[in-house]
Amino acid sequence: MTSSSTQTGLLPLHPTLLSIGYLVGFLSCVGLLAAAYYFEYVLYLDPCPLCIMQRIATLAIGLGCLAAFFTRNGKISHLIALVFILASAIFGTWVADHHVWIQGLPADQVPSCGTSLEYMIETLPLNELITTMLRGNGSCADVVWSFWGLSMPEWTRIWFFGFVVAAVVALASTLKRR
Repeated sequence: MTSSSTQTGLLPLHPTLLSIGYLVGFLSCVGLLAAAYYFEYVLYLDPCPLCIMQRIATLAIGLGCLAAFFTRNGKISHLIALVFILASAIFGTWVADHHVWIQGLPADQVPSCGTSLEYMIETLPLNELITTMLRGNGSCADVVWSFWGLSMPEWTRIWFFGFVVAAVVALASTLKRR
């Protein structure tokens, strides 16, 4: 026997739980970026263009989580932060998926390596730079690290998918609560 005032389902989540989730999301992104810089500066694994784009997506998600935490009592600003997190996580998922696809190509179908990233940043207009980076190149096909049989882009794809799910749950919970 249930009363009409009894809440059913999992949504909306308690605001305190959402706030903790935003901080966990932010700290997860900090940890992921710290790991990326550890791989680059301690293990000397140079990031490819798609790795850089995944870092940008991770940074955007982290900043979105921080914005969601600070705007959690607002209406429109909070929804904008959540949509930003969701869009960044979808973008990151797409980039990581594209990276995994390039790593799975036969050697004769891998895009050729182009100029260095530093040269592209110095010479290309922003829209062409982003387009070129999203295409990836031959260095994106190299699997230089793996853990439990999964390459780095496969791990980031899992993280990005988790951020997509978390953003959808937070967005649905916030909309249901209002």
